[in-house]
Amino acid sequence: MNAAMAALPEPADSRIIDLRKISAEDLLPVLEEEAAAWKSELEWDLRPATELVQRFVQMQALNGYALDYRGSIIGYAYYVCEEGKGLIGDLYVLARARTPEHENSLIQAVLDSLWRVPGIRRVEAQLLMLGPPVPRLMPYPLWFHAYPRKFLEMPAAKVSRLTPRPVDRIAIAPWTERRQDDSARLVAAAYRGHIDSEINDQYRAPAGARRFLANIVQYPGCGTFFAPASYAATDAQSGGLCGMSLASLVASDVGHITQVCVAPSHRGTGLGYELLRRSLLALAAHGCRSVSLTVTASNAAAARLYERMGFTQRREFAACVWNSR
Repeated sequence: MNAAMAALPEPADSRIIDLRKISAEDLLPVLEEEAAAWKSELEWDLRPATELVQRFVQMQALNGYALDYRGSIIGYAYYVCEEGKGLIGDLYVLARARTPEHENSLIQAVLDSLWRVPGIRRVEAQLLMLGPPVPRLMPYPLWFHAYPRKFLEMPAAKVSRLTPRPVDRIAIAPWTERRQDDSARLVAAAYRGHIDSEINDQYRAPAGARRFLANIVQYPGCGTFFAPASYAATDAQSGGLCGMSLASLVASDVGHITQVCVAPSHRGTGLGYELLRRSLLALAAHGCRSVSLTVTASNAAAARLYERMGFTQRREFAACVWNSR
């Protein structure tokens, strides 16, 4: 076994169990505490996602592991596979038992399973509730890279202070699912060579970007897609899509910006600002008291824009990537 594959020591008195070997009732205390933690720390209603996890565990249809400590389930992690890549969908360990060793034992188990899947050479994860320190020593350290990210939020009361910024020869209209193919091409163009395409390889090509957009619209991982606050910008001369801002609701009164991107040809025009401003206005009009978004720390230009608009940092976390190539 080489250094990249070296296993970390197992925490004493704990053992890893396949999620298919436990009941949904066994996992329920962990899911309930996780939902409460997301609500208190991020104002995010995670219950639609945890209820989905509970349902799949009950069906014995979720790939992943639970952590048993002296006869009680204290944590879990699940994963999915898609076209040569693994995704750690979630990981949570009860606060009273949260240690790097316990969290890493779950990560180790997931990675060991994923590396046995034919064709899997890359694993991605964005685990906002991973305990400190982050980054830290991780399983398969020679294959691991951490990308620091920021969770930002803005009170909706500040939105009305943002001044409009008209952009010449640009038409902004509501985004619709009919624009998914155009949007996928835009994402691939906007993130070509960008740090975020190192974090999420779906950004690198239109086919992957389309799957990414479908996940945003159809599944509760980033909240419930909210079409009234999602906008698309079209170049009046070429007729092509040149920018978009997509939004979701992560609680009945909290919004989240899931995606803002602008075509390379239209950067520096104020289009990103104006698209985001309109999404924020629509979320405020809906009754949201705050809006959040995430940004990669090294994406300095985007971070500065968000901070100038009134966003402040609430949490730091890391996007985790393992590349075995």
